[in-house]
Amino acid sequence: MAAITTLLERVRPVLFAESLGGTESLVTYPLVQTHGSIPGPMLDKLGIDERLLRLSVGLENAEDLIADLEQAIG
Repeated sequence: MAAITTLLERVRPVLFAESLGGTESLVTYPLVQTHGSIPGPMLDKLGIDERLLRLSVGLENAEDLIADLEQAIG
């Protein structure tokens, strides 16, 4: 989970949010955001664990997004 926290702290153009309803790129952490209230056995069945991030790509320049994710991953 430390790697996930580090990545979420480092992303710049990519926002850490559930949904802003806009055209921005977003990264979500389903385990604690959108699926936080789902019981463990159901999370297992759905394949949602502490390693899963969801990336929704917006309208930003693709090279900028790639560079941001590369620097965030380290």
